[in-house]
Amino acid sequence: MNDNRSTGMTRRALLGAFAATTVVAAPTFANAAGFLRGAGDIRRIKMYSGRTGERLDMIYWIEGDYISDAFKEINHFMRDWRTDDVVKMDLRTVDIMAAAHNLMDVNEPYMLLSGYRSPKTNAMLRSRSGGVAKNSLHMRGQAADLRLASRSVNQMAKAASACHGGGVGRYSGSNFVHMDCGAVRSWGG
Repeated sequence: MNDNRSTGMTRRALLGAFAATTVVAAPTFANAAGFLRGAGDIRRIKMYSGRTGERLDMIYWIEGDYISDAFKEINHFMRDWRTDDVVKMDLRTVDIMAAAHNLMDVNEPYMLLSGYRSPKTNAMLRSRSGGVAKNSLHMRGQAADLRLASRSVNQMAKAASACHGGGVGRYSGSNFVHMDCGAVRSWGG
């Protein structure tokens, strides 16, 4: 005889409970979703910061819903580490980052070089380098500069470009790729 009583725990609730756990304890679903290609039901982002020593391994989207607690942690992680200012990162940028990571089929987390930049930080960087835009999308929480040890700048840029979600900049001399949710465009070499 079958017992059809409900336990009160749906798959969505169970996944949500896992996603809301601490960053380090998040479950592993390395190849679970096709993200921007419409396949899959889970989105995950994996990063570390050489500047702060922090690590993030976070499921932030389940079956069409963004997880607000996960995004609070992502926003904090991607803060301007120089000023400690935090803004709400644009969800589209994180989606592009996650989709590109998935397309590269790597388990290694991104090294986050720059997420949000305060106007003060952007002005300081601009005074030191001609490659920093005056109205950088970093100041709007719409861009990230990323690196992977196991992939070349060209491999990363090709994966990000395949998402057709925004701008992709190759910075081969500095070994990083810029990804943003602005207009679709590419630059650098």
